[in-house]
Amino acid sequence: MASQVDIDNRFPITGALMLATLMNTLDSTIANVALPHMQGSLSASQDQITWVLTSYIIATAIMTPLSGWLSLKIGRKPMFLASIAGFTVASMLCGVAQNLPEMVIFRLIQGIAGASMMPLSQTVMLDIYPQRQIPQVMSIWSAAVIMGPIIGPALGGWITESLSWRWVFFINLPVGILAFAGCWLFMSHDGGGKERPFDFLGFGSLVTFVCSFQLMTDRGPSQDWFGSREIWIDAIIAAGAFWIFIVQTVTAKQPFFHRDLAKDRNFVACTVFGLFVGALLFSTTALLPTFMQNLLGYSALQSGYASMPRGVGSLCAFLCVPYLIPRIGARRVLAMGLVVAVIALYQMAHFDLSMTAMPIMTTGILQGFGVGLLFAPLNTLAYATLSPIHRTEGTIVNTMARSLGSSLGISMIIATLTSNTVVAHAALSSRFNCGDPVLIAGLPAAMNPCSATGSLEALNGEVTRQAAMLAYDSIFAWMAVGTLLLAPLLLLMRPPPPMRTLSHEEMAAAD
Repeated sequence: MASQVDIDNRFPITGALMLATLMNTLDSTIANVALPHMQGSLSASQDQITWVLTSYIIATAIMTPLSGWLSLKIGRKPMFLASIAGFTVASMLCGVAQNLPEMVIFRLIQGIAGASMMPLSQTVMLDIYPQRQIPQVMSIWSAAVIMGPIIGPALGGWITESLSWRWVFFINLPVGILAFAGCWLFMSHDGGGKERPFDFLGFGSLVTFVCSFQLMTDRGPSQDWFGSREIWIDAIIAAGAFWIFIVQTVTAKQPFFHRDLAKDRNFVACTVFGLFVGALLFSTTALLPTFMQNLLGYSALQSGYASMPRGVGSLCAFLCVPYLIPRIGARRVLAMGLVVAVIALYQMAHFDLSMTAMPIMTTGILQGFGVGLLFAPLNTLAYATLSPIHRTEGTIVNTMARSLGSSLGISMIIATLTSNTVVAHAALSSRFNCGDPVLIAGLPAAMNPCSATGSLEALNGEVTRQAAMLAYDSIFAWMAVGTLLLAPLLLLMRPPPPMRTLSHEEMAAAD
C-alpha cells in the first residue's frame, strides 16, 4: 500500500511516472521508423534488423517477472531510479553502436533496465488513488502509453532525416533526467526487505522457455525451420523448460508466480487476451514503416507522418473510454475495440502499390481507435476481482504477456512475410510468357526482357515488389481473422462488482 507521503504527492509522482512510461513507449516507435536506415548503417538483412526490436522486447519480457521481486526486496523507489538511470544510459550506448551485435546487446540492456517501468508505475498509480478514481487514472496512464505512438513516428522521421538515426536514442536523455528527478524528489522510500523466497527454478525455466522460443522464431526463416537441427534443439529446449515451469508453479511451496493468479477467471482471460493483442495488433507498428519505405518509396519523415494518425486514434479512444465504461460496461467496450480493429485490418488487406497515403492514415486512425478501446477495459477487468495483495504480481504477468506477444508476433510476421514473398514471387514469375501479348503490352520497355532494350533485373525487381505487396495483404487478412477469434474470450470475463456510494468518512480515509 502507498504511504501518506506518496498520496500527498500523487500529482508530481503521476507526472514522473508518465514521463518514464512515455520514454519507454517513445523509444520503440521512434526506432520503428528508423529501422530501414539502421539496416544499411549496421549492414543487416531485413530479418536481422528486426532483432533491434525483438531483443528489446524479449529482454523486457524476461526481466519483467523479476522486477516485482526486486521491487519488494530493495523498494519501489530505488527500483524506479535504477530502471530510469539504466534505461537512459543504455539509450546513449544504442546511439553510439557501430554494428548489429553491439546494437542488439545494448538494446537487451535497455530492455532489462526498462522492464519494471510500466508494471510498477501502474501499480503505484493504483495504490495512490482511491478506488472510485481508478477508471480515470487508468485512462490517464494509458494516455502516457499512447503518446509515444502519436509523436514518435513523426519525431523519429524528422530526427532521422535531419540528424541521424542515432539521435532517436539520444532523445531519451532529457526525458530520463526529468523522470529521475521527479521520482527522487517526491516518492517515499519504502525500505524494501519484503521479498518472499525466490523461486530460482521457476524463474530459470521461464527465462529458458522465452529465450529458446524467441530464438526459434527468429532463426527459423534462415534455417529452413524444422529442416534444421538447430530449430529442433530450440523447440525441444523450449517445450521442456515450459513443462518444468508449469510443474514447478503447480507443486512448489513458494512458486515464482502466486497460484491465486491462475484461479482468477478475469485475470487469466485478460492476460491471454493481452498476449494475442500484442501479437496481432502491436506488431503492425513494426511492419508498416518498412512497408512504406521499402515498397512505396516513402522517406523516414513521410512514413512518420503517415503513422501518426494511429496514435491520434488511440488518444481519441482513451478520451472516450472513461465515459463509455460506466455507461455500457467494460466488456462491450472491448467488443467495440475488437470490431473496429478487425475492420481496419480488413481494409489494410486491400492495400496496393498505387495507393496514396490516405488509406494508410485512415486505417491507422481506425486501428489506433480500436486498440485504444482495449487498454483501459482490459486493465479494469483484469483487476476487478483480483485481491489487492496480488496487484504487483498481476501487473507484472500482464505486462510480460503483452511484451512476449509483441516480440513473438513481430518475429512470426516477418518470417511469414519472407516466406509468402518467395511463394508469391514464384507464382508471378511462372505466369510470365513472352508470347502473351496482353502481358507484353502492359510492361514498360525497360522491364520487357523480350525486347532489345529490356532488362531482366528490372522486371525481377518489379515482380519482387508485387510479390511483397501480396505477402503484406495476406498477413493483414490473417491478422483480421485472428483478432476476430479473440471474441469468445469476452464471455469468460465477469463485469466488475458494482461500486457502492462511499460515506464522507470513507472518502476522506481513501484520499
